[in-house]
Amino acid sequence: MSGASSWSFREDDAKRIQTILSGFLGESNARTALIVDRTGQMVATVGEAPAFDPTAFASLTAADFSANDQLARMLGESEFGALFHQGERESMYLADIAHRVILVVLFDNRTTLGLVKLRVKAAVLQLTQVFIEMFNRDGTSAPGVESEFLDEAEDEIDKLFGA
Repeated sequence: MSGASSWSFREDDAKRIQTILSGFLGESNARTALIVDRTGQMVATVGEAPAFDPTAFASLTAADFSANDQLARMLGESEFGALFHQGERESMYLADIAHRVILVVLFDNRTTLGLVKLRVKAAVLQLTQVFIEMFNRDGTSAPGVESEFLDEAEDEIDKLFGA
């Protein structure tokens, strides 16, 4: 894992992210979990190594999320917190983390969208906490935003999952 944009990873951050993503993959039966920076940089990859160019994939993922933010605004939503792309054999689920990075879950017929959505909720909350701590530590977020943002993130996640 490497740093991206104006914030940086410490070894313990990388281990926490790896642990969260590995646990999620085990619970959801998804193949791969990726963290992509909103600027289009690959931040982390856990699980089966993807068979595609990670640089191009990260760039396209960030552009996809950005385009969907614009579509959400056109529909009167502030954003779509999650996206889903279904293929015949391969599917992908994307979730916003702390408005700065995107969790990308790659999965196939070994699991279902329902199970991925069920298990991703906890992973999103845990990853949001990790990234907010990193951003606060690196001075890229206003002090005191953390608890307010986490409450907001939990509300958004509840809306996503109909809770």
